[in-house]
Amino acid sequence: MKFNYYGFRAIYVHEMNRFLRTVGQSLLSPVISTSLYFVVFGSVIGGYIQKIDGVSYGSYIVPGLLMLTLLTQSISNTSFGIFFPKFNGTITEILAAPISTLETVLAFVGAGATKTLIIGFVIYATASFFAEVTVEYPMLMIFLLVLVSFTFALFGFLIGVVSKDFEQMSIIPSFVITPMVFLGGSLYSLDMLPPFWQTISYFNPVVYLIDGLRFSFYGISDFNVWISVGSMASFLVICVIAVSILLKKGYNIKS
Repeated sequence: MKFNYYGFRAIYVHEMNRFLRTVGQSLLSPVISTSLYFVVFGSVIGGYIQKIDGVSYGSYIVPGLLMLTLLTQSISNTSFGIFFPKFNGTITEILAAPISTLETVLAFVGAGATKTLIIGFVIYATASFFAEVTVEYPMLMIFLLVLVSFTFALFGFLIGVVSKDFEQMSIIPSFVITPMVFLGGSLYSLDMLPPFWQTISYFNPVVYLIDGLRFSFYGISDFNVWISVGSMASFLVICVIAVSILLKKGYNIKS
């Protein structure tokens, strides 16, 4: 089957244009949030914390804050991108267009991942003003950023498909993903926790994502970096299978 490039590009460009129309709001909010984190945690609290594995506290929390932005933004961007056409009824135009399910998913997910990477770059630049940020393995960092952005953009697409209202769409990012990031070592080292809570943290998958990204920055980690890559690849496969099944059945779209 021939790939419909023009159909793919139409959806992708439409989603990117929607992002560009609100680029100020889309970028300003994460920049302000990141700045506040560094003012409160990096400057105030960081002054009372010694270096962690030879890295200053302000620098240490950069990968965690970047991961927080990647996960929340990739999910929200793509979930809203597919949910809004369902909400206003324009999803019928996409369903009637001569474009396959694969091309539709790739367009929405690709646009969501692109927007997330742009915001991630802005967060990285913002963090550089507050802390000394070095990247020891730049190719690994880029690979992890792209993999996480694309995987969770696909997860966001899945959330947008199954959600029936805006409240359902915000449950997972607000009440699942954000707490998992904060409890996943984004602002502290697992070595600071008592043994019991360290063991509990091992069941948090976000721990391995933050640890892998932190390794690409400073070359320090609590786990093997391939655990991060393997967990993301596994979750990507699960999302691909789930989205394929739901779209094939037309769940919550054709009805």
